Amino acid sequence: MATNAKDYSDLRAVYFNGTLKKSPQTSNTDGLISISRRIMEKQGVSTQLFRTIDHDIATGVYPDMREHGWDTDAWPEIYGQVKLADIVIVAGPIWLGDNSSQTKKLIERLYAQSGDLNEKGQWAFYPKVGGALITGNEDGIKHCAMNILYSLQHVGFSIPPQADAGWIGPVGPGPSYLDEGSGGPESDFTNRNTTFMTWNLMHLARTLKDAGGIPAYGNLPEEWKAGARFDFENPEYRL
Repeated sequence: MATNAKDYSDLRAVYFNGTLKKSPQTSNTDGLISISRRIMEKQGVSTQLFRTIDHDIATGVYPDMREHGWDTDAWPEIYGQVKLADIVIVAGPIWLGDNSSQTKKLIERLYAQSGDLNEKGQWAFYPKVGGALITGNEDGIKHCAMNILYSLQHVGFSIPPQADAGWIGPVGPGPSYLDEGSGGPESDFTNRNTTFMTWNLMHLARTLKDAGGIPAYGNLPEEWKAGARFDFENPEYRL
């Protein structure tokens, strides 16, 4: 049997639930999130969950939408927790075969910060690790996860192997994950993938933290702007 000797107790994880249901309504996505959170917390990881619809997050692609016509915006305060996190998991339901509007809004707000720099001068989300959890009773898990994971890596997150998991019932109207008799919480396939995803997120976050993050060479936007080219050579025909 494989054993684990790593210590993850200095890691922080933030979960975002893109459900369209305000608290205290039952969210099936929360049910799947809880499996991953319990695994992390057993390893001492500090976790935090935001149900985005419960927060007055403005729509837009700027860090603070109050500077762009909105009266209120909860995002700057929430983003403060993202900055502290080593792991970010974007979770949500499937609607019309795609991510929910709340999940899309979250991705847009993360994108709003993608031009910020970290203390090394890299993009702000180096070397945070990202993953995806999806629930629904219609097809679309892989499509939704693909959209989330592409978006996260595009703005600077590192993605480990098998960084997504999900559960769907029968295609068409049917039981949701937490409904009695759905089979969701008992699904060995979903439980295995959620467990593997969670451990891979912790493993990669541990590896990156121990290594001091992604090496700061070849990926520094201000140095590129100043003329550094990091071994890039312009082909002669373009000189």
